[in-house]
Amino acid sequence: MVSMSAPDSRPIEDIMLHKIDFDIDALLTGLPLFNGLSPEEISHIAQSMRKVDLGKGEILFRKGDECNGFHLLVSGQVKLAFISPQGQEKIVEIVRPRQTFGEAFMFMERAYGVFAQALTDAILLFFPKQAVFSELERDPALARKMIAGLSMRLHQLISDVEDYSLHSGRQRVIGYLLREMSDGADNAFTLRLTTGKNVIASRLSMTQEHLSRILHELTVLGLLVVHGREIHIPDIRKLREHED
Repeated sequence: MVSMSAPDSRPIEDIMLHKIDFDIDALLTGLPLFNGLSPEEISHIAQSMRKVDLGKGEILFRKGDECNGFHLLVSGQVKLAFISPQGQEKIVEIVRPRQTFGEAFMFMERAYGVFAQALTDAILLFFPKQAVFSELERDPALARKMIAGLSMRLHQLISDVEDYSLHSGRQRVIGYLLREMSDGADNAFTLRLTTGKNVIASRLSMTQEHLSRILHELTVLGLLVVHGREIHIPDIRKLREHED
């Protein structure tokens, strides 16, 4: 295990593996990727996987490491990122619970093109490549669902590129805040940021100073009330109007 601030010489295999202490069959059955599989098929897949515990700041894998399977995030948050030639970190994605990642590298049988680091304490499930490939050969329906999941990921990446290219910094910030709101939010909503502003800024392809300036501008306009990591949106409709 290793953190970005304090490099560690221990191998990736030393990441903590613990006995699974939750209902894995129920978890997998509720995921779109495994929806429709029989209890026997779910149990067969579950036999091959491993639970992985990460502490905040720990690295799950590094860019260039061999990809031997894919991961499912059960709880916490994990960032996928790379370091530019100029030494700046660029966050590609913030993975949230019930999301999988690493499938594309697994299918291409290529090394990871990003590193994965826990933003909070996190619990993950690891699905070994050989077990996945064996299951795909046996069940073409699972292959279709994985392709659909990868297609959605590609669509999101294209949408992100469009945002960075065509939308202003203010539009990107407002769009992020609106996406973070709970389903069913109506007139007003209070959002607590679960990651630091530096992480959010990197995800939105801007500096932390630029993000802070935009939040201040939106506060002056009466669209936000910011207290540390807590952001109150008094009128969601008005905020949406400023996204256009």
